[in-house]
Amino acid sequence: MNAEKDERRPGGELEAAVLAALWAADTPLTPAQVQAALDSGLARTTVTTILSRLHEKGTLHRERQGRGYAYRPVHDPHGLTALRMHGELDRDSDRQTVLARFVAQLSPDDEQVLRRLLEEGP
Repeated sequence: MNAEKDERRPGGELEAAVLAALWAADTPLTPAQVQAALDSGLARTTVTTILSRLHEKGTLHRERQGRGYAYRPVHDPHGLTALRMHGELDRDSDRQTVLARFVAQLSPDDEQVLRRLLEEGP
């Protein structure tokens, strides 16, 4: 057996690679197309599982294509980061304390950007 194929990679690493392939594409991709774009030796069933999980999380939109699906990201990379930040914030019942600690840890430059965005809007 090939030792490299037996090594398990963190799920987040695989999801990030799949998302990068989808962001690089101009159109929705099928699992086979994502597999080819990754050029990593992943089985198509593995790629399909990752795509399905990302769809269940609301990260990907899928549309019927033939007997299967083609996938595209719901958000660009920045939008996905913002969505994840909101998700983390929603996990804590004391939003004010979480936000206060987040702001307290901002660099001066990031604090200025945040102040400007809050005053002017995005």
